[in-house]
Amino acid sequence: MSQRSFVSPGRFAEGLDHWTARPGWSCVVGYDGDQPVGYAYGAPLPQGSRWWGGLLTDVPADVPADVTAETGTRTYALSELMVREPWRKTGVARQLHSALLATRREERATLLVDQTHPKGHALYRSWGWTTLGDLRPRLADAPLFHAMLLGLPVAL
Repeated sequence: MSQRSFVSPGRFAEGLDHWTARPGWSCVVGYDGDQPVGYAYGAPLPQGSRWWGGLLTDVPADVPADVTAETGTRTYALSELMVREPWRKTGVARQLHSALLATRREERATLLVDQTHPKGHALYRSWGWTTLGDLRPRLADAPLFHAMLLGLPVAL
């Protein structure tokens, strides 16, 4: 299989089915009038999650050793954030991101950014995300990602 198959419509549909079946899954969809402009979704990582199993770099010395331990309520994984072309670079991505994470009760969020997309990585860094290390998911043809973390305010 080629790397392209990792981002195929079929793979997306499988991933969406996987994420929507998770307890705590949430999604936001943005509209401009009656036009959908983008969406963001994710779910909490379950206890003992395999999310961190593809971590290829050592955890930095200034990060707690248990950073990859999941309790089922510790970390929200932002799986997808997409904005349609006409609405890109208008602030919609930030609005979707903020709306999705605003009511989360987890202490932090994580996401993966494809390392061939440095602008996306820089954008998340500008929103306060920090890079934990390199990660390759244990999925066929998965690209190399930056694993990122963001502390979340406790929602009331």
